Amino acid sequence: MSFLLDTDICSAYLKGDRRLANRFLQYSGQLNISVITLGELFAWALRRKSPKKRIQGVLKLLSDVSLHNVTHDIARVFGEVRADLLDRGLPAPKLDLFIAATALAHNFTLVTHNVADYQNVPNLRVVDWLVP
Repeated sequence: MSFLLDTDICSAYLKGDRRLANRFLQYSGQLNISVITLGELFAWALRRKSPKKRIQGVLKLLSDVSLHNVTHDIARVFGEVRADLLDRGLPAPKLDLFIAATALAHNFTLVTHNVADYQNVPNLRVVDWLVP
């Protein structure tokens, strides 16, 4: 099983959250992030004290995960899911949906602490590694 890490999980890991260290070791080689998450992590790092240190942490994280760009398939899945949510009158936040579409297109399980943000996305497997 492979996992797509949401931005909140990556930032918690970069802050040294001990609940994630074992998971990162346990699933080494099976961890992935979206280029959308990478962009959010750079924005997060640049808005903190010691941005150089935070940027170095983000770059080190890249050596532990596989990075996935937005592809034609991911864009198609994004469009399908967003259209469905909008048709049902549900929130359809674009960045979260690109992350969800990446997980769906690659058959990854999404790891997030923001489970509610993804609850309306059909067929998306979600786990929260920050809940005991």
